[in-house]
Amino acid sequence: MNWIFQGGQQISTSLSRLFTTELFKIGEKSLSLSSIISLILLGLAVFFVSKSLSEWIKKRLLVRLKLDRGSREAIATVIGYFFATLGCLIVLQTAGIDLSSLTVLAGVLGIGFGFGLQNLASNFISGLTLLIEQPIKVGDFVEVDGLLGTVENISIRSTIVRTIDGVFVIVPNIRFVENHIINWSYRDPKCCIHIPVGVAYGSDTVSVTEALLAAARMEPGVLSYPSPKVWFKSFGESCLNFELLVWIDQPPNSDPIKSALNFHIEQELRHRHIKIPFPHRELWIKNIEQLNTQVHKSSGTEVTNGKEPSQKTAPSEPIHPISKSPSNLTLRDLMRRVTYFESCTDLELRQLIEYGYRQLFPAGQVVCQENEPGDSFYIILTGSVEVFSERAQKYIATLHDGEFFGEMSLLLGIPRSATVRTLSDTILFVVDRNDLQKLLQEHQGLADQIAQTLSQRQQALRDLGLLTEDGLGENPFIWIRKRIQSLFGI
Repeated sequence: MNWIFQGGQQISTSLSRLFTTELFKIGEKSLSLSSIISLILLGLAVFFVSKSLSEWIKKRLLVRLKLDRGSREAIATVIGYFFATLGCLIVLQTAGIDLSSLTVLAGVLGIGFGFGLQNLASNFISGLTLLIEQPIKVGDFVEVDGLLGTVENISIRSTIVRTIDGVFVIVPNIRFVENHIINWSYRDPKCCIHIPVGVAYGSDTVSVTEALLAAARMEPGVLSYPSPKVWFKSFGESCLNFELLVWIDQPPNSDPIKSALNFHIEQELRHRHIKIPFPHRELWIKNIEQLNTQVHKSSGTEVTNGKEPSQKTAPSEPIHPISKSPSNLTLRDLMRRVTYFESCTDLELRQLIEYGYRQLFPAGQVVCQENEPGDSFYIILTGSVEVFSERAQKYIATLHDGEFFGEMSLLLGIPRSATVRTLSDTILFVVDRNDLQKLLQEHQGLADQIAQTLSQRQQALRDLGLLTEDGLGENPFIWIRKRIQSLFGI
């Protein structure tokens, strides 16, 4: 038993000597295996505490400051690195290591770091640049070297980007500093997407414009302002090249929105019998009559005067004429029913329909409600509406083709003064608030007509007790015309 006890004592002495034996010195401080293990454990504790502290600051403090996700991530990361560096320095100082003695070692490591680890050093500095300057932030939708995705995390060495397919890609930070980066979310997330469309030669350009704009307004992901536009890009080899421009505020959904727009465009073109051509070539043959004679002689067919014998053809299917009901008319034809626009050329009408869209309201449907804020101006293309006051329980007027309503709320800045309800199936040309300025700038005569009508309606509403403001002066028309001029600059 005694030899066993002595053997255990020798083992413990050896282990104690192993852990306490001086391995090397840093300045005046001797380091042993036990002291190195203690420093490593303290360092891990410092990193854990700094990580926890940065997460707490990000999720508790910065959220209350209502900062965006990218700013919260950048601030929390910088704070975490700062506390980790400060904690390591405190641990080394507490352990008795003179930090000034590490200067030479740091210089030697710096030289090796610069020559041997150039890429790592470049990514490290690039990471600091991204965190401080924030050209990209966590949550931004970016494109770098053809890679399209959302920034999920920015660290000192690399950035994690989640692509549209849900794949996480680790991108070195140097690529975000040296290359051209498209940040779709920078400052304003609104961006414009272009949809190229080719139609057959001979297609009505006004109908094509209406079809593309109608398709754009059918997609909920497309913004109403800035309003969609149609460009006639060029005359192609086999088609007329158009381009639909729409604005969106969700760049990550650009591909799904493009797909939905293509579906809508195909449906609208097919509904209007507008063909999408395919590339083709025309072959012209000289001396076609001689060639035709030779072919028929070789086939044993008799040819008279260079003409083929008559052949029976299958009876063609009866052509059913397209119904000319108002719902089947183009927007151009409907606009020409309005007295003010009947003399407009096709080019003027094409520009006009970019400012609004047509909408069918069945009989008995409320178009706008009394006391609600006004955001649209309406021109009656076909049908009729009834204007009445629910508050006063009085009938005001009946409006028919070519008349308009909704201008009072937009120009005077007041809620809807009356309720408008359709008396029959009615097609309205709807102009949103932001596009009304462009419409009146292009058609200043319409501004005078609106001012004249508005002054008359204002007096009628005042007589009914629905309008009590005393700001129009003795001549309502002049006041309203000045109001339009101050609002729209015309």
